[in-house]
Amino acid sequence: MTQVALTIAGSDSSGGAGIQADLKTFAMHCVHGASAITCVTAQNTVGVTQVEKISVPVVAAQIEAITTDLKVNAVKTGMLLNRDLIEVVTQQTDKFAWKHLVVDPVMVSRTGVQLIDDDAIASLQEMLIPQALIITPNRYEAQILSGLTINTLEELKQAAIAIYERLGAKVVLAKGGGLIGSEKGTDIWYDGTEIRTLSEKNISPKNTHGAGCTLSAAICANLALNKDLWSAVVDAKQYVTNALKHSLDIGAGNGPVGHFFPLFKS
Repeated sequence: MTQVALTIAGSDSSGGAGIQADLKTFAMHCVHGASAITCVTAQNTVGVTQVEKISVPVVAAQIEAITTDLKVNAVKTGMLLNRDLIEVVTQQTDKFAWKHLVVDPVMVSRTGVQLIDDDAIASLQEMLIPQALIITPNRYEAQILSGLTINTLEELKQAAIAIYERLGAKVVLAKGGGLIGSEKGTDIWYDGTEIRTLSEKNISPKNTHGAGCTLSAAICANLALNKDLWSAVVDAKQYVTNALKHSLDIGAGNGPVGHFFPLFKS
């Protein structure tokens, strides 16, 4: 039986992140990918030149059309630009009672640039994150959500605990790609009971665009395949690590991870 995963996120015209990264990741996990687009960006490997949000009724209609016809096994959210979009996605979450909801709180880039306004950040914390099975903040997002400064792995652990206690997601996966030295790339899992560390050999590639989107999409795909949450995260981490090893050196800036690496010729 074909499993279905839904991504609710923005479109990346360069194909490296957002909806495009999610659908590539779903495909490589043999999961059918459906999508509800929340915004359209004009961007390439160098940067973003324009963002246009999709109207709230159209976003709601996309989600309705998908979920009233297809059996959606898992859902992930990405870029939600403003409070209105977050509110409508939260309403749909309540309506359809998605068991497997992965929230990638796309608020700050991995380089530390804030991507959405403070009102949208507050809305994520108040409305959507408490509905999540798992959230996947990067270092800078974890700082905002926890209210703590993060420079070390130990501080990342404390932030994961604080986020869990403050916001109510069932599991926090705090990503350490923004750390430095030997701790770079080490992620922290906290489920209210146990802290676990996920670490792969740090390869520090030049091209990393879409790594965060890809991780949350891989977790979503694995949940759609009925893996338990821990296994879904571990397997997703390995997939992203391999995609980083095979990242694409295209364009003048930060190229994308290699989603289709198993198909590449050696």
